[in-house]
Amino acid sequence: MKKNLLILLFLLAAQFAKADEGMWLPYLLGQQVYNDMVKKGLKLTKEQLYSINKASLKDAIIIFGGGCTGEIVSNQGLIFTNHHCGYDAIATASSVEHNYLKNGFYALDKSQEIPAKGLSVQFLVKVDDVTKQVMDGLKDLSGPERMQQQQKIIGDIVSQAINGTNYEAKVLPIFKGNQYLLFVYERYKDIRLVGAPPESIGKFGGDTDNWEWPRHTGDFSVFRVYADKDGKPADYSAANLPLKPKHFLPVSIKGIKENDYAMIFGYPGGTNRYESSEGVKLKIDVENPSIVALRAVRLSYMFEQMKKDPAIKLKLASSYAGIANYWKFFDGEAKQLVKYHVVDEKQKEEAAFGKWANGKTEYANIFADYATNYKAWAPYAKHRIYINEGIMGSPLAAFAASLQAVEKAMVQSGGSAEAIKQSIQAADKARTVFLEEEDKTSDQKILAATCHLFYTDIPVAQHPIGFYDAIKAKFGSLDDNNTYRLWASAIMSGSMIMNDARWKAFVANPDAVTLQTDPAFAYSSAFVKNFSTKYLSIYNQFVTKNNDLGRTYMKGKLEMEPNKKWYPDANFSMRLTYGQVKPYAPRDAVAYDYVCTMKGVMEKYKPGDYEFDLPENYVSLYNKKDFGQYKDLRKNDIVTCFITTNDITGGNSGSPVLNANGELIGLAFDGNYEALSHKIQFDAVYNRTICVDVRYVLWCIDKLGGASNIINELKLIR
Repeated sequence: MKKNLLILLFLLAAQFAKADEGMWLPYLLGQQVYNDMVKKGLKLTKEQLYSINKASLKDAIIIFGGGCTGEIVSNQGLIFTNHHCGYDAIATASSVEHNYLKNGFYALDKSQEIPAKGLSVQFLVKVDDVTKQVMDGLKDLSGPERMQQQQKIIGDIVSQAINGTNYEAKVLPIFKGNQYLLFVYERYKDIRLVGAPPESIGKFGGDTDNWEWPRHTGDFSVFRVYADKDGKPADYSAANLPLKPKHFLPVSIKGIKENDYAMIFGYPGGTNRYESSEGVKLKIDVENPSIVALRAVRLSYMFEQMKKDPAIKLKLASSYAGIANYWKFFDGEAKQLVKYHVVDEKQKEEAAFGKWANGKTEYANIFADYATNYKAWAPYAKHRIYINEGIMGSPLAAFAASLQAVEKAMVQSGGSAEAIKQSIQAADKARTVFLEEEDKTSDQKILAATCHLFYTDIPVAQHPIGFYDAIKAKFGSLDDNNTYRLWASAIMSGSMIMNDARWKAFVANPDAVTLQTDPAFAYSSAFVKNFSTKYLSIYNQFVTKNNDLGRTYMKGKLEMEPNKKWYPDANFSMRLTYGQVKPYAPRDAVAYDYVCTMKGVMEKYKPGDYEFDLPENYVSLYNKKDFGQYKDLRKNDIVTCFITTNDITGGNSGSPVLNANGELIGLAFDGNYEALSHKIQFDAVYNRTICVDVRYVLWCIDKLGGASNIINELKLIR
């Protein structure tokens, strides 16, 4: 009876534990929010979280690459981030002979660290509110005039902010353009790979476990940032030294327990929580299903080749991972938006707003205007997705489309020889990169399939004039898959892009006719120009009007509820979220614990499997129960992952998960499937952030990788 009561209490606690909504700007952290953080357990002051004049937590948080977060974890510039964030750098450093992606890599001293070419990190220097400067210049402008003037004003503000410095800056609108913030960064370009687990650990579970809980993925990698002798950013040089950071994160190996405070600092990429019901309907009915279907085609042909050859797997690994990650997300997002009746919820919010706005001229026609705007764009929405995810889903077609810059240089009035030369040199360099990453077999199948799908799924009136008639005349019926296979083969064999001798001749003596008659260029150009000349203006009008409506609607919502704790949508600016370590119960008779362990890894282990294999020494160490100082005393095992109620989204990958004292306890890397509506609507019941436990990270580095030198560099809190 007592056992049954405990189970019931667990289920109730898991079901009704509320997730913690809000991606808060540390710079604008209100007292009400801070008080709630303290109530939940925070032990730090506001100034310890964010300060311009003193070292604070914000100084240890970095933008890693172009779309992830990382954190500084030692006084020698050591970086922790996710494995999938470092994936491209690891793959680039790898070869068939030295396959660091497959086998893992750890530098046992700094001389073994591998330069990550093209990778950089950015530190946030400061944030300023420039709303008055922007708004004073915009006055009552709207539409294209407002956007043009806004760009000019922002350009002036950025120029003034970075004048005489090596800083970079950007101005970002928040609350849909009702406020503007200036973010100033310092970029470091000498980044080196220090360590990564074997892919079988870093991607354990693969696509099957992606966005799922329970999870057993060791999603981490280790890098280091270097600077010149004065601690300033510099290009790679053997003379550079590890950066001495303003602040680094201590690492706690004390472990976690249910209800512990958890805080995440990072760079969430984008949400649209204040979207209209019309926007949600378009996403559910058109956008997401189209993206999912087209990505599924690309993934199937890539995977087919990757299974056959380790070299091809290495070549396609980074691209495949990026496509696959959000294939499952878009599928789950649409299903969750339907399941939780988000359109209905948005309509209820709009009805309440309408009552409040009655008699207020500024807000009188918002929802009627929304409906008109979406009705005008809806017939072409699928077309745009099929260009971006279908036609341009072929790497060859995407590269061929980029050659329009060369065409423009050659045919534009007054085009100089120097401009043509520069465009050709840039294209030649880009082609080298394209060919290094190109798998002809999978690309040819993608080319055929996406061209066929455009024919069947997009209205004939929107097709490029004469394009499909030409295919029919030369290759056969437009309803026959074989027609497109023959056509794609001819594209591949006939394009100078795929032929070194012909490309070299073109580079030596470029002319517009040779380019325009190239079959790959002609194909991509037909679709891009068809969209650009007929539908791009309609899309731009739709976006501009939507921006105006969204800004007005948001302004009204802020006026309607002035005492509400508002946070702006994510826009890849630094945010903090706070919550707790919590279990949850996603459906009837199912209850999930808040941690996973290595026992679960071994239960999923399938020798030789593409997604659930493990290194031999991993299995051996587990069987010996060689857990060292990283063992969780409650579980008598290593905790691999845990979940919290934090509010995150893409861009937060690699973000530090911190305890109440600001010590690192894990790395955020995923969300759960039951709450994939989070970009549009946060789910206070089911939302969970999936985090790799830092003790598992350290066990993989130390026990599995033998890199105790990395452990010795950390400030461990025991």
